[in-house]
Amino acid sequence: MNEKSSSSVPLGAHAGAAVGVIGLGAMGSGMAASLRRHGSNVHVFDVRTEVAQAFAQEGGVVCASLAELGAQCQVVVSVVVNAAQTESVLFGPHNDGKGCAATMAPGSVFVMCSTVDPNWSVALEARLAQLGILYIDAPISGGAAKAASGQMTMMTAATPAAYAAAGPLLDAMAAKVYRLGDCAGAGSKVKIINQLLAGVHIAAAAEAMALGLREGVDVAALYEVITHSAGNSWMFENRMAHVLAADYTPLSAVDIFVKDLGLVLDMARASKFPLPLSSTAHQMFMQASTAGFAREDDSAVIKIFPGIELPKKPAP
Repeated sequence: MNEKSSSSVPLGAHAGAAVGVIGLGAMGSGMAASLRRHGSNVHVFDVRTEVAQAFAQEGGVVCASLAELGAQCQVVVSVVVNAAQTESVLFGPHNDGKGCAATMAPGSVFVMCSTVDPNWSVALEARLAQLGILYIDAPISGGAAKAASGQMTMMTAATPAAYAAAGPLLDAMAAKVYRLGDCAGAGSKVKIINQLLAGVHIAAAAEAMALGLREGVDVAALYEVITHSAGNSWMFENRMAHVLAADYTPLSAVDIFVKDLGLVLDMARASKFPLPLSSTAHQMFMQASTAGFAREDDSAVIKIFPGIELPKKPAP
């Protein structure tokens, strides 16, 4: 496993090179801003045209279509939700050739930042290779704030040629760029294992806070004690702050963990490997989703617990 390389910057990754970013959500907007600070000529596409226009006001180029972006950029970074959206970005919504792959030049690089089935990522690398397009399996972690500051983590796997073409741009977007293999799949496997821990930790944090509420504990005091004690986790500290503030604005939604823990279980099922805690956490997020909290912040998984009164927003 290697972190950042100090190799020379190749043509296509030099400051001022045209780089495309598709998807300006919580993570993608920060990554695009990091590339802009790096000196890249950032081209963006988002189905919400007003979001793309707002980004470009600070510097950048809005592309009217995915095909336009693919034609203009040597490196394309995709920051969409899942594998289906990634395929749509590349090949069009109906596999109709209206995505960016049709116009990307041979030798250009597609950087895939979604959490996906590792086997799907392996197959995508082979599919793009037939078009002469290099591929980096590059799921991300760290949250919106770290993405905006260029301090997030990337779990990557790619051929040496892909790293040579896009490595400096990865370094511009992330403080930690882990190089986990020379072909696709390894990055996605590590990301899925990270999501196992993230999902279980959120579920456990919600369960602990719910028990505190049920027992009549001062939850602000409970939060203070736990975050300074051995039982703390990054997810408890981050997500239970949302519960205390009664703010379920979706920085990462409940349905993200329905998907990601589903991928965890799918990967383990293929080798008949038992994951009892992951299975339970997945059921908790499924319950929260079907109860109407699918698009709320993933901390809303606490709402599945009966007989508790959650903190309310203070009166204005």
